[in-house]
Amino acid sequence: MELKLPAPSLIVLVGPSCSGKTTWAREHFAPAEVVSSDSLRAMVGAGEDDQLASKAAFELLDQILDHRLQRGLTTVVDTLGYDDEARGRWVQRAHEAGVAAHAVVFDTPRQLCEERNQARVRAIPKTVLRKQFSRFTSVRARLPDDGFDGIHTEQAVAVVATGVSARDRDDVAEREHQAGRGHTFGLIVSRMDWPDGDRGEQLATVARRAEAAGFRDIWVMDHFRQIRGIGRPWEDLPEAYTALGYMAGSTTRIRLGALVTAITHRPPIVLGKMIATLDALSGGRAVCGLGVGWDDAEHAAYGIELPDLATRYSILDETLRMLPLLWGKGTPEFRGEHIESPELICYPRPVQDPIPILVGGGGEKRTLRLVAQYANACNVFGDPARVRDKAAVLARHCSEIGRDPEEIEVTHLTNALAAASRSDLRDRVDRLRGRNTTAESFMQRNNAGTIDDVVDLFSAYSEGADHSIVAIPDVIDEGSVEIFGEVIANLATT
Repeated sequence: MELKLPAPSLIVLVGPSCSGKTTWAREHFAPAEVVSSDSLRAMVGAGEDDQLASKAAFELLDQILDHRLQRGLTTVVDTLGYDDEARGRWVQRAHEAGVAAHAVVFDTPRQLCEERNQARVRAIPKTVLRKQFSRFTSVRARLPDDGFDGIHTEQAVAVVATGVSARDRDDVAEREHQAGRGHTFGLIVSRMDWPDGDRGEQLATVARRAEAAGFRDIWVMDHFRQIRGIGRPWEDLPEAYTALGYMAGSTTRIRLGALVTAITHRPPIVLGKMIATLDALSGGRAVCGLGVGWDDAEHAAYGIELPDLATRYSILDETLRMLPLLWGKGTPEFRGEHIESPELICYPRPVQDPIPILVGGGGEKRTLRLVAQYANACNVFGDPARVRDKAAVLARHCSEIGRDPEEIEVTHLTNALAAASRSDLRDRVDRLRGRNTTAESFMQRNNAGTIDDVVDLFSAYSEGADHSIVAIPDVIDEGSVEIFGEVIANLATT
């Protein structure tokens, strides 16, 4: 079984010479991630076995380790690991930098180490190797005093972004059994910083690939320009409902929505007509995503008024009450403080009765209360524990008003990148991360891992959420959506 450690991690190898530490490190980590006392001796002395260079080598090792920990870089320390003071110092520095520290112990049979030593071009003196073995048991016994987050035996290892480690494996299996099955997925296209080409065809191709991979729905952001935190204002970003209409004509089954539509961007009744049209022309595949809006600079750039937050919540409340009337039978009157119509008229009628409404945001006093009162789904942010907490708050609101919480779908939004193998993962991360972005931070931000890693993550999410909406950083690249389809298949109803 593969040992999974959190990214980033400090990994200190402990074991006698010839126990396989260097070979193991080369098999599981990139050369730049491994700091070896032997290699540093060769850099500052006459060779790897130049013991007179040891003091300078370990001083350099400490400096390198400090710099890497401050950058949040995974680092493997390849030494004997026998120095109690050094181990304690390394663990302390790792924790001060917010990096987990783990020890990997190499309890290799003495005879095998001696055979390997004899095969070396420059063998270690037998007396030295014997002393290392005589000290090994006592060194291993003192490791728990060093403050490591985990002490492990030699085994296959991977540093992952999902936070699912070997000690959680039984819990993961139980989660998959109890909650993970039946979890569904949506795909959000929030960025189009793609190679030059036919934007319409590129977007349509992504939608078709998502449909084929098993995504239930596809989403775009309702913004008129790219938002901070995702890209630059001048990046390509098509208008949401025009893009959804285009994708509707390019697909047959996948549901379509904006995550989420600011109720300030369009007159609410006009917005309702647009979504009804999308539903009618797509054969009943529209989802109505709503939110209060927030981007003051965007509103100013497009000449749209952004009222204060209390007013926006009032408009959202009225919109949630008005839309089912607009989409329903007849032409009823609607009179609110912000929305008025002598006759709510909408033809063609939407296919769905009613169109499902999703409200974005995790505000516990107002947003989730409105969800409980009027909506079919909510969309929240955060890690699995936070999503579980939001689901519990929603359930309390439902209890207070007498509504069954099972009627409301809990969805959440996050980034995700699934790779077919560790080597594929490393290649994609190195290709996608910015020049000054570490692999560890990119993996964390994008929940990047193998298919198994990502299945573990969304198994944890399924304890609180019914549906996950994911942004895939290389969505335009062939294979990215398709590999994620294997995650979907693993968590689908069996």
